Amino acid sequence: MTEPRIHPDLQHQYARVLEIDTHLDRLVKRIELLQYVNPLNTEKEKHRFFASKFTEEPQFKYPKLKFDPYKLHRLFFSHRLDRIEDPVIRDMYKEVIYFYANMVQCIETIGHGKRFYYNSLRVYGTPTEKDVENARFILHFEDEPAFGNMEKRHSPEAARAYFEKFAKQYDFPLDIRFSTHIAAEAMVSNSSRSLLIKRNARFSDNQLLTLAHHEIGVHLVTTFNGLAQPLKIFSNGLPKNVETQEGLAVFSEYMGGALTLKRLKEISYRVLASDSLSKGYSFADTFDLIHNQYKLDRDAAFTITLRAHRGGGFTKDRLYLSGLRKIYKRYLREESMDRMLTGKVALDFEKQIAYLQDIGLAVKGPHDCLSFRDKRNTNPTLDFILNNLK
Repeated sequence: MTEPRIHPDLQHQYARVLEIDTHLDRLVKRIELLQYVNPLNTEKEKHRFFASKFTEEPQFKYPKLKFDPYKLHRLFFSHRLDRIEDPVIRDMYKEVIYFYANMVQCIETIGHGKRFYYNSLRVYGTPTEKDVENARFILHFEDEPAFGNMEKRHSPEAARAYFEKFAKQYDFPLDIRFSTHIAAEAMVSNSSRSLLIKRNARFSDNQLLTLAHHEIGVHLVTTFNGLAQPLKIFSNGLPKNVETQEGLAVFSEYMGGALTLKRLKEISYRVLASDSLSKGYSFADTFDLIHNQYKLDRDAAFTITLRAHRGGGFTKDRLYLSGLRKIYKRYLREESMDRMLTGKVALDFEKQIAYLQDIGLAVKGPHDCLSFRDKRNTNPTLDFILNNLK
């Protein structure tokens, strides 16, 4: 992919900004958290946990670090932000550096219990009472009848063919890889610009549609839109971008006709798992809550519990529901989503993005989320739920 062209006048005027941005880009490429927080021995520990009648705490192992955390931390704070004359840009990069320094500490402490958990909290926060109330509100709805399109009958190879066909609607390359070390059935790796598919997963028709709208329709769209920006930070990610990006991705499922009550409940279980974690409950306790109290089957309950407890306590999953609520409210107000698709950006930085667009350091992304153009979800229960989230 060719580098975005920057007007010579801008290059001269904002030379120090571009220099810092380029240097940060080299540093940030080393620290994709999801490469490190997914356990290497999930299946083995899952079998051991089930064999113990859900009592023995899993002992997860994690990938070794490929960088020196102390050295990287020092390099982040070596940037002379005082040389950036524009106060809006200077303050933005200050927040960016604090955000990525926290991310380094997160990765350094993966597998170290509470040390990782407290670092994770600084990046992802903890569920609010409102989040938990919204999750419980969703879970009180009766399950809808299962349809044929929910049967998991597609192989990873079939999923690959489906995603390749779906991606032809978009004008960017699709690199698909198989992986055995991811918690989700499929996910985008922003650093490698690829879609990872879990090697031993099976997929239903609805799941393929859901993942296509979520991973390709938003996560890859914002990956390639970020690469088209004059500033590389749009590609690497602004602080608090996860809530906005996951909110957009689940909203894309809704607009694309893929979102189901079952999926919305899955997102709600994640909030309750994060809440259980934040209250100090163990892996087995959280699993008991999801499996025995809420009657979710043991495999799904294990996955949700794993996602919350991996690394020592990972609260990222709480952000899907709050992100969806914020994006849906924006949709009801008929506000444009364009700025939110310019890269890995956050609602909290919309004013700064608008400012950067005004001075030429940001542009509208070349790729749109196609599902946003028309509402294909005709489920009145989902409309009622989304309209009544607090």
